[in-house]
Amino acid sequence: MKKIFEQLPASKKMPVIFTSHGNPMDITLPAYGNSFIKYLNELGEELHTNYGIKAVLVISAHWCTKGTYININPFPETIFDYYGFPQEYYSDSLKYPAPGSPVIAGQIANENKLVTPTSEWGFDHGNWPVMKHLLPEANIPVFQLSIDYYQPPQYHYDLALQLKNYREKGVLIIGSGAIVHNLKEAGKRMFTGNTQLYGWDKEFDDSVKQKINDRNIKSIINYHNHKYSKLAIPTPDHYIPLIYTMALLDKKDNIRHTYEDILPAFSNRS
Repeated sequence: MKKIFEQLPASKKMPVIFTSHGNPMDITLPAYGNSFIKYLNELGEELHTNYGIKAVLVISAHWCTKGTYININPFPETIFDYYGFPQEYYSDSLKYPAPGSPVIAGQIANENKLVTPTSEWGFDHGNWPVMKHLLPEANIPVFQLSIDYYQPPQYHYDLALQLKNYREKGVLIIGSGAIVHNLKEAGKRMFTGNTQLYGWDKEFDDSVKQKINDRNIKSIINYHNHKYSKLAIPTPDHYIPLIYTMALLDKKDNIRHTYEDILPAFSNRS
């Protein structure tokens, strides 16, 4: 496997992306009039114009496991891992038919004893709603790495460091999650039409933005030290993809906040 990886030609270094995947209510909306989908479309056009992407690795908040797994399925299925929505939210027309990348995924598993290959997952809600608008032609292989829910933040940072060299081999790495993600508190307001922020949501989002800009990795890893962390991210699943993204950055990489939007208890910062 190592020889196969070494034979992959070097390419222009891929960027690293952290993005929200929105909420299921966005899925059936057209790009026109929807600023989040418009942002994904424009970012996708920029990527297509400036980079020769050979594969996409997604670290999705929606694939949490005991142990770390990587999907080697050559034809991953689209997973509708949300519930209680109208039938059009489960339509075949929403499926993202991109192939998987079993060779590159297998290489990563071969190089790292902590990573186990599996074919038992597909493209979940942290993946396909982003990819469908980012690279709509679905002609570039996509695969996922799971989040070991039982490991501390430092584990994820250290694991991400071992993926850095794939940026030089044409692999675009995307962390898909949310800096603020409290569905219980979000529902209390958004389902009643109240869009007023709580205050703690914006304070936490602003704080993390500053830490990103300062490249303050230690504080990003130790997010639980913030006074509002338990409100902003009561469970770590949506925050952990940010840790992967920050670990993958190089000192010379420019940091851009390409989409800044916050709702009550829910941040779309990307």
